[in-house]
Amino acid sequence: MLKVGDIVRYLNAVGGGRVSRIEGAVAYVDDDGFVTPVLAKECVVVTPAKDAEMLVPENTAPATAPQQKNATAPKAAAAIAPFVETEEGERLNVVLGFEAKDLKHLSSTSYEAFLVNDSNYHLYYVISTQESGAPDMSVLACGTIEPAMQEYLATIEPADLSAMDRISVDIIAFKPDRPYRAKRPVSLSMPFDTTKFFKLHCFKRNPYFDNPVIAVDIVKDDVPAQSGNAAVDAASLAKAMNEKKRADSRHIHAPGAKKREPKGEGPIVVDLHIHELVDNTAGLSNADMLNLQIDRFRAVMDENLRNHGRKIVFIHGKGEGVLRQALLKELNHKYKGHDVQDASFREYGFGATQVTIR
Repeated sequence: MLKVGDIVRYLNAVGGGRVSRIEGAVAYVDDDGFVTPVLAKECVVVTPAKDAEMLVPENTAPATAPQQKNATAPKAAAAIAPFVETEEGERLNVVLGFEAKDLKHLSSTSYEAFLVNDSNYHLYYVISTQESGAPDMSVLACGTIEPAMQEYLATIEPADLSAMDRISVDIIAFKPDRPYRAKRPVSLSMPFDTTKFFKLHCFKRNPYFDNPVIAVDIVKDDVPAQSGNAAVDAASLAKAMNEKKRADSRHIHAPGAKKREPKGEGPIVVDLHIHELVDNTAGLSNADMLNLQIDRFRAVMDENLRNHGRKIVFIHGKGEGVLRQALLKELNHKYKGHDVQDASFREYGFGATQVTIR
């Protein structure tokens, strides 16, 4: 069984590191200061925790000394820009999404539940489920989600679906560090058709997710969903998808190519998805594909290092976060000193990083 302190490698991706904490089915892996959430079952233990402790003095001593002598080292962390509120973010938009791990085997696959907070507010949330006819409820997930974030909640096995005939969601919105306009607490309880999990056509594209999902609007433009109806609003999803496609067409044109807007009017947008960089991935390992993506990232950065103030959006996708962590490592070592922040998911979806050249 995976333990905190184990040194691991990823089963289906490049990379690895030391497990810093474990929350449910998710392990948080520390690789040279970058923490990546990975499903525990996707981790292979290379060195158990008890043996890894013996390696700490030898491995960490050289890394610690240069940081103490290098006065510029702390600037790497300072380059991460703080969250910037938007006018649209003053309206709450909260979505509960369920993503199948294997869409081709819906009768046996497990599902991952996610909560999307598209607002300027922090949210306290409690999400509970109830089996039809049962008097008691069970907590599926609870906690706090930060503004403009998508958060993994839980993994749901097919056997668990029988206890999800009803879903209750309670939400309190607040801003911990600044004055804010109060929002009414949200408290919903609604029936949920779990047969949707076994129907491929019920998994639809959604602007907040990379893959098709069963999505439930909890709050839309400050208006909570109606209790008693948890059906997916197909018309709203279709409208959102069309808006997403129009936004994408404005920013991405040629495969893997950057779009240069007139100076001062918009960012360069670079899609690093592998299918945008090569026509065929046959014969390419995960390491080969990651190297191609990093090479593309470096080429764009090197070309724009003299363009001070230029914004570049790198679209890397959500996935397991391997490519994103590789980009952040490059930005904190080879290209440090530039401003780095998550790109607007309203324009680019989750899984994009914006760099401002300094």
